[in-house]
Amino acid sequence: MTSESKSCCGPDCCNDTPAADAATKTSSPPTDIRERVREGYGEIARAGVWSSVAAESATESGCCGTGGESGGGGCCGPTTLTADQVAEAVGYSSDELAALPEGANMGLSCGNPTALAALKPGETVLDLGSGGGFDCFLAGPRVGETGRVIGVDMTPDMLAKARRNLDAYRQTSGLDNVEFRLGEIEHLPLADNSVDVVISNCVLNLSPDKAGVWREIARVLKPGGRVAVSDLALLRPLPDTVRDDLEALVGCIAGAVLVSETEHDASAAGLTNITLTLKPDYVKAMSDWQDPLYIKMRDSMPNGTTVADYVTSMEIIARKPG
Repeated sequence: MTSESKSCCGPDCCNDTPAADAATKTSSPPTDIRERVREGYGEIARAGVWSSVAAESATESGCCGTGGESGGGGCCGPTTLTADQVAEAVGYSSDELAALPEGANMGLSCGNPTALAALKPGETVLDLGSGGGFDCFLAGPRVGETGRVIGVDMTPDMLAKARRNLDAYRQTSGLDNVEFRLGEIEHLPLADNSVDVVISNCVLNLSPDKAGVWREIARVLKPGGRVAVSDLALLRPLPDTVRDDLEALVGCIAGAVLVSETEHDASAAGLTNITLTLKPDYVKAMSDWQDPLYIKMRDSMPNGTTVADYVTSMEIIARKPG
């Protein structure tokens, strides 16, 4: 969810004028939420990093800072990390990042599901919300020439970006085992019982129908297949004022649900061996990095509480019964 300069997920982040429109956000229907997510991530895809979007649209959107492809500034002020540094902070190695096609990493991770999944040669992997192909291009060499990686994303600009990166991936890896499909993660364009592993990186929190996503995950997994997801979750409900304000940011943290709800949805979908591992250091680090969204949240929290009291990064592992 974070990017090279900020983790806001919509073009109106930190804009004083759109805040007046916040009254409608809590009642937004699922279609509106999807469109806002699609619009926000489309802008990120076209710019390559969020900071570029902020810089290019500052006049129109009222964003208060500047940006650039090397990081160092954003919609609401400076941050200290580049996209690669964010990825390294959540568990990716410098060697992995160096092997990626240019622009595949936009700093949108909150964990490392490709490592969590312990991928094996010959497996078919599905990445939900694949963006520019970041985790797909890392998964490809792990499953090898007999394996397959399928990325699904609902944002045409992200899909186009990922597909443009395929030639560079093929040349670097010597493999032709990655593909990208347009689709919503609540309605996956895949057959039943067709994949061995489902991965996702900080995307499920954006869905307006998380229970539906888990049902789709269970549907497309082969018997005995497994899930490895990194996402954001809530330790307790957000204060109403914080949730209402964050709805203007296209979901993001405001779209996250309680840890217990995630476990319930996965179990209700028929998955078993569910393990939820909390990673609180991510949220604490985001605050230390002066990420604008987390600063905004910090300043809105009830006295005596911190963002980390409410929000956590989480690893989710589960299996479909064999």
